[in-house]
Amino acid sequence: MFANNIKDELLLIIAGGCGGTLYFVAENTALQITLASNVSLILCTTPILTAFISRILNRETLKKNLLYGSLFAFLGVSLVVFNGGFILQISPLGDILTFIATFMWAFYGMILKKLGNKYPTLFITRKVFFYGVILLIPFLVIHPIHPDPAVLTLPVVWINLLFLGLLASLLCYLMWNTAVKHLGVVRTTNYIYLVPMVTLITSYLVIHETITWLAIIGSVFILSGVYIAEKGLPGIDKFIK
Repeated sequence: MFANNIKDELLLIIAGGCGGTLYFVAENTALQITLASNVSLILCTTPILTAFISRILNRETLKKNLLYGSLFAFLGVSLVVFNGGFILQISPLGDILTFIATFMWAFYGMILKKLGNKYPTLFITRKVFFYGVILLIPFLVIHPIHPDPAVLTLPVVWINLLFLGLLASLLCYLMWNTAVKHLGVVRTTNYIYLVPMVTLITSYLVIHETITWLAIIGSVFILSGVYIAEKGLPGIDKFIK
């Protein structure tokens, strides 16, 4: 039920607050007051932000292939997010909230790294969800919700809730936490660059959105950037120079 010591339990509370409460509150609020493309683009700065935070807190060396790969991937993300329709509107509050969400996820990764080798992944995930829910209560007091009970009788609502609860939350968090445990937070976070590309393909298959050549080029940049960050490329230093 509890961690081995008070310090670790406090870290789990902070992890629940960062990765389970503040991240989602900040991101979902930002989506209501700024463009989704802004949110997508800013959230994709998480990998490089995580690398810099890890450099400061853990004094890890930033590899050149990680920086170059992040640059390639972020350029690709920009092309995929806008998908041929470049619309960029600055919404200070919304964009700041998105940056807060990005920092929260980065710090969540740092905590996972500290606890990953000491506790089972399922234990950490369970604690993160528990404290994440508990720390949401103050937000419900400030902004109470008034749900319509009739909505819960709709099958489509239950299907969506089951999908969000079992797949998008439980399974994804378990896989993410396991990846951080085995690969490290910096390497794992680098794969966030793939999210817009996967979204692009899924939106094409499910809701038949159009994929432009610009988005295809962006996808190539993303895959190249992730590969460079992970494996590096011979002569990349000379190419960049």
